[in-house]
Amino acid sequence: MFEQTSNQVLALSKQAAETFIKVNAIAVDGFEKLVDIQLKSLETGLKSATDFVGQASEVRDFDTARAVWPKSVSALKDSAEQLYAVSQEVSGVVVKTTEAFGNLLKGTVEAANDAVAKTPKAASKR
Repeated sequence: MFEQTSNQVLALSKQAAETFIKVNAIAVDGFEKLVDIQLKSLETGLKSATDFVGQASEVRDFDTARAVWPKSVSALKDSAEQLYAVSQEVSGVVVKTTEAFGNLLKGTVEAANDAVAKTPKAASKR
């Protein structure tokens, strides 16, 4: 009797450790993707801001300022579009990561249910 209980506890502990390792792998993968997205966004934003500041620093009179004005509006529009695209991409990564967590949890619960269902049958045979 003690051996059965000990084996069940060991199997459950092993399954919990394996699940924990898988959860960590999924979380790290999702985090890496999010960091990559944010770094690309930051790089693009800094490049466009640097270009705009370079053009704006050359403004010396009203005519040049009038020429730079549409570029500033365009830069603002591009920035807003980029922000929206990045938020959509981040949402997609978060959804995929959450789905992976859900699938892992579902598999773990099903495996635990199967293990519990098999145990009484094995015990009743003895």
